[in-house]
Amino acid sequence: MYVVCNEHLTEAIDDFVDVYEQPPDIYELDSVSFTDWITPSRCDKCDKLPKFLVV
Repeated sequence: MYVVCNEHLTEAIDDFVDVYEQPPDIYELDSVSFTDWITPSRCDKCDKLPKFLVV
């Protein structure tokens, strides 16, 4: 699972495919919410605000 900004979305997709050998599901963080999960405050790859959840 990756939480990333626009800039790192392609890299996160590539990393996911390398690890799991299948395409990920991609969600815009503004459009989803989970009861047992708090959205991180920064991208997994930099300090920008995350926009996407790659799972």
